[in-house]
Order: sequence, then C-alpha cells, then structure tokens
Amino acid sequence: MPAAKISEWKAFPMHEWALAEAVIEYLKERRSKEGWKRVRRLVIGLGELQNVEREVFEFALNSLLEENGLPVDEVGFTVVKASFRCRRCGASWSLSNLDLSDDIREAIHFLPEAVYAFVACPRCGSRDYEIVEGRGLTIEELEVDER
Repeated sequence: MPAAKISEWKAFPMHEWALAEAVIEYLKERRSKEGWKRVRRLVIGLGELQNVEREVFEFALNSLLEENGLPVDEVGFTVVKASFRCRRCGASWSLSNLDLSDDIREAIHFLPEAVYAFVACPRCGSRDYEIVEGRGLTIEELEVDER
C-alpha cells in the first residue's frame, strides 16, 4: 500500500489531528501577541489517560507546523502520569500504583472515563475522586526566539 498523502490523513476522523490543530492555534495566538519569530523548543505533555497515537499526532503536528509556516527547531514529548485525589478522604494515588490487569489498563487507555468503573480510592473505597493529572495534552516547554 503506498504512503498516504497529508490530505488523505486529514480525511480520517482522528482526534490526533484536532489536538495538533489546537497546538497550532495556541502557537499562532502566542506568536501574534508576543511577536516572536520562531520556536526553538516545544515539549508537549501527553496525558497517560489520553488516547493519543503518538506517531499520528507527531505526523499531524509536523504537517500543520509546515502548512502554517510555524518554524520549530525541536519538538519533544513527555508522558504525564495519571494521578488522582479522593474527594471523600483526601487520599492521593497514581495509576502506576494500582494492580490492574492488562485488559483493564487497555480499557482505560481507550476510554479514560472508564477509570471510574475500575478504580476506587485505595484508602476508603470511594469512587468520588478527581483526575489531578494525566488527562489531555499540555504545553510543557516553549522556548522562542524573539524578533
């Protein structure tokens, strides 16, 4: 099968493209307000609970950077580990501390809200907790060259 062209990749309803477009809009807005010329270093945090195919996201981001004339010297990625805090007793914990089967971890990966069906507070057993970190996408670092 021949390699897909950018226009063909965009035709797929993948949220990686929407996330990449959000990063582009953020960079364009910051550049417009602050007047910088180019990005030296961009580090994006990918939440452990977010279902992002990194290769597709990276392809989309690089394609959109080029298409929008946004020069970026270096793009890096980090994984933001999932952490939780119980609203009932105040306990904090992380996903990596839990003894979950591979099937449950996969279910959570594809539908992060499923975490509430499989995970309870390890201290009090409550399912009334918040996801503190590890959901979504964040800009961890942004180094720019001024005009």
